[in-house]
Amino acid sequence: MTATVFIVGPRASGKTTIGRALARALGYDFVDTDRHLLESAGRTVAEIVAEEGWEGFRQRESAALRAVTRPATVVATGGGMVLAAANRQFMREHGIVLYLAAPAAVLAARLHADPETAQRPTLTGRPIAEEMAEVLAAREALYREVAHQVLDGTAEPQAVVEQALAALREMR
Repeated sequence: MTATVFIVGPRASGKTTIGRALARALGYDFVDTDRHLLESAGRTVAEIVAEEGWEGFRQRESAALRAVTRPATVVATGGGMVLAAANRQFMREHGIVLYLAAPAAVLAARLHADPETAQRPTLTGRPIAEEMAEVLAAREALYREVAHQVLDGTAEPQAVVEQALAALREMR
């Protein structure tokens, strides 16, 4: 199998960590849409949002998704990638989508431990625990809709990679 594997989920769900490890296990390339977007724009997410608004950022995010999609690649997507119906359709049609599910409290704890504020600007201006609960409530159905398989994002990274490998074997 040489399909593109897309990893979706909210910020701090482990998409980049799991994506890199899964790519190594599969012998695939790895790309992170946020990193691609930042490198091509030459600005941080916070700077793009300040200058172009969230709509401008989301347009760049969609373009990044299409630019990095290729066979034998694991793609870690930005947390809001699923907001656009066209992105959800594109991922379903061009690969296998894995959703890293984790409760809002776990995500908030991870963000408190490693906030990366320039990389992860607040979406609501509210405390992170409240924001994560609100964002997850708004997006959970979209993550599940696009996913071919839901993985336990609270497990240790190697266990999540094993879940992903098992899911990919079943889909062959």
